[in-house]
Amino acid sequence: MNDSSVSSIWPTSHALEPATLATLSANRSALSDLPAPWLQQFDDVWLPVACWVAQQKLALGGVPVFGVHGGQGSGKSTLSLALSKLLKAALGWNTVIVSIDDLYLPHADRQQLSTDVHPLLATRGVPGTHDAALGMKIFQQLKQLEPGASMMIPAFDKASDDRLPESQWHNCHGPVDLILFEGWCVGCTPESAQQLEQPINELESSEDANGQWRQWVNQQLSGQYAEWFAMLDRLIMLKVPGMNSVLEWRGQQEVENRRNAKGEADRSFDQAGLIRFIQHYQRLTENALRELPAAADLVLELNSAHAVHTIR
Repeated sequence: MNDSSVSSIWPTSHALEPATLATLSANRSALSDLPAPWLQQFDDVWLPVACWVAQQKLALGGVPVFGVHGGQGSGKSTLSLALSKLLKAALGWNTVIVSIDDLYLPHADRQQLSTDVHPLLATRGVPGTHDAALGMKIFQQLKQLEPGASMMIPAFDKASDDRLPESQWHNCHGPVDLILFEGWCVGCTPESAQQLEQPINELESSEDANGQWRQWVNQQLSGQYAEWFAMLDRLIMLKVPGMNSVLEWRGQQEVENRRNAKGEADRSFDQAGLIRFIQHYQRLTENALRELPAAADLVLELNSAHAVHTIR
């Protein structure tokens, strides 16, 4: 790989260490199962991103937490798994991926929230439907995990819309070198009272006309979620083009969810259900598109073809 191939898209202000680049490049076979469009961008995008992550981790020391934010279907899980595989193959690092999706409250708990607080909280996704306290505890435990020790992290089945039994949780082994925390609302910040006043879609107009649901969600972002996200040492943003792309890409995920369903009850969405579901996420997604680029340490802008066209 030569310097010009990096500088064609990689910011010149972020120098990349040639030796680390070479080591990572020599292990590119670890990413052979990446989607074809992403493999075509290996040298221009994913190799320098991996090098940046490695350099940042070494500079920080310890067991840092890197957030990976992106709208639904943007590729957060794909990127996190790719980084984990490449850093393991090239540098021998044990990278643990924590998905915010795996920390959704169980179905029964969200049904209780829908009774106690607001009916819209029956639907997973928005802040307040995760176990934030458990997420913070997991980070602390992973950072302290001794060599030879192991711990279990919850796993969630989207098709059945419920947490899986402990026998199907993720088993993590120590010591841990790096934690990747991926999720659609990772790093999101609360809106102002003025921004919350007007509904922005049909869901909010018809089912949250008085704003009770969106105000409660905003309070979660201001409270426990702010504490949780403060544990991030770096934030990577996969910046989606807009909500139309989120709907398209999330629809592709729903097909995959049904194909890989592990639970007995299939609660996956048809197209009408998916459109309604996405409206739960619209407010925070659009706010993140406005606010997070200035706060993130690395922004990968995606085009409608799901390829990275700008890095900043």
